[in-house]
Amino acid sequence: MKYLLWLLKAAIFFTLFAFALNNQHEATVHFFFGTSWRGPLVLVVLAAFAAGLVVGALGMLPGWWRHRTAAAALRQPVSAPPASADTPAASVAAAPLAEPSAARRHGL
Repeated sequence: MKYLLWLLKAAIFFTLFAFALNNQHEATVHFFFGTSWRGPLVLVVLAAFAAGLVVGALGMLPGWWRHRTAAAALRQPVSAPPASADTPAASVAAAPLAEPSAARRHGL
């Protein structure tokens, strides 16, 4: 299995390498206000890919932050509610908490 994975990685690498070698032509990217950038086509494609990754990661950042703060709030210890008049404190303290099974605890 390990050799098959290395073979797949080598195939991907050589495919991308052949793509880079076949796209060395000069390309011009025109920006606003008459500015332009000239470079090899493979660098233009790589720059567009990298810009897409950055924009995608920045777009997902608020959701990641929200989930991270929610997970941190769940890790905080919960204080026990004060005992009310109709429930004796001894019966609340004596009741053990149910331990989830190992399969449920690990999400299986």
